[in-house]
Amino acid sequence: MRAPTATPHRRGVELSLLLCAVLISATGYASVGLATTGTLPPDTLRHATGLGALALLAHLAVRLRAPHADPLPLPIAVLLNGLGLVLIHRLDQETPGEAAAPTQLLWSTLGVALFIVVVVLVRDHRALQRHARLCVTAALALMIVPIFFPAVNGARIWVRLAGFSFQPGEFAKILLAVFFAAYLAANHRTLARAGRRIWWLRLPSGRVLGPVLGVWLISVGVLVLERDLGTSLLFFGLFVTVLYVATGLTGWIAVGLLLAAAGAFAVGTLEPHVHGRVEDWLDPFASITAGRGPSQVAQSLFAFGAGGLLGTGLGLGHSTLIGFAAKSDFILATAGEELGLAGLTGVLLLYALLVARGYRAGLCLRDPFGRLLAVGLASILALQVFVITGGVTGLIPLTGMAMPFLAQGGSSVVTNWVIVALLIRVSDAARRPEPVPDRLPLTQGAHP
Repeated sequence: MRAPTATPHRRGVELSLLLCAVLISATGYASVGLATTGTLPPDTLRHATGLGALALLAHLAVRLRAPHADPLPLPIAVLLNGLGLVLIHRLDQETPGEAAAPTQLLWSTLGVALFIVVVVLVRDHRALQRHARLCVTAALALMIVPIFFPAVNGARIWVRLAGFSFQPGEFAKILLAVFFAAYLAANHRTLARAGRRIWWLRLPSGRVLGPVLGVWLISVGVLVLERDLGTSLLFFGLFVTVLYVATGLTGWIAVGLLLAAAGAFAVGTLEPHVHGRVEDWLDPFASITAGRGPSQVAQSLFAFGAGGLLGTGLGLGHSTLIGFAAKSDFILATAGEELGLAGLTGVLLLYALLVARGYRAGLCLRDPFGRLLAVGLASILALQVFVITGGVTGLIPLTGMAMPFLAQGGSSVVTNWVIVALLIRVSDAARRPEPVPDRLPLTQGAHP
């Protein structure tokens, strides 16, 4: 076998894009200071240097351990994380006693550190397939733990110990993605057996519906016990998406949508906390007509309307009127008001590009596990963005999930960095050139 043909690694492109991402974030940080105080923040250089150092360390890890990786995911993650720090810092100006940006920066540092650890230690993504059972056991344990802790804002998704809090469900989604990919890679032929054909849909046979019904019951159980619509939709949507990719049967999509709609309708009708969010979605301005003042969803819609096409400018909006969730669930409303439709579209396009590169890496792989793992991880990001964006814009009922990289939340930013690290590892395997054989095989019928 001869050495593989040389292909460009694109690490220089990655470094250039990282520099642009750091400069954009530093410019936004400076703009917030100029708009709110009229002076350049004295720690602007320190902020830019810190973010640049984290980006450089992550780049060096990729350059040394995953030289063939896609050059786009890391700069996109740095830019989104940097914009999130800018938006949280901007909202801190309205709540000086509740500064969240320094804590978010610490969590981001931990996230980048775990990114480096994953890139360095996970030399082959296929090694994760051997630990599928351990992953699903740990995921179920993490999903159950919050049930035994007090509810926060109506949902039982937090674990609080000695002043430290985190969301176990954020870590469970990665473990479930690994398990789903391993299970479907081993059983995709059985699951692909078609059942009846009804109109233009080919539904799966009844005997292979067991795994789907099991995951559906677990998702509904999470929804009932934790009162968390977002996590339930994420888990079930992740499984159905990966299942469709593994089998190619559109019937799975139909079954998934029907089961998700049935579960959401039942719990939304019977569970008071979820029912209240459904009512706010159906009529977000009902609280105004009742004399109680605008609800959070109504304030979010007002913020998007005030932003217009180009926005009011960083630091010049009023999205803090949303209340306690302005830095978490509704941080996209701040982006929409102060960056406008143009800026918000740019942010959503960054997410779309990150998801698309994840799908592309999966499609370029030959091993089923790697393909399904990449699709699953990219789908986690896509589902989160859809559910959160739909909730704050009134498209679907509001959930308690965090916008990837943008919103305040240590568990979320750490797990999102791990997702990007795994996508980097998968893309490195997908783009790695294969050795060229010394002699090409003779074509059929050819003479020696």
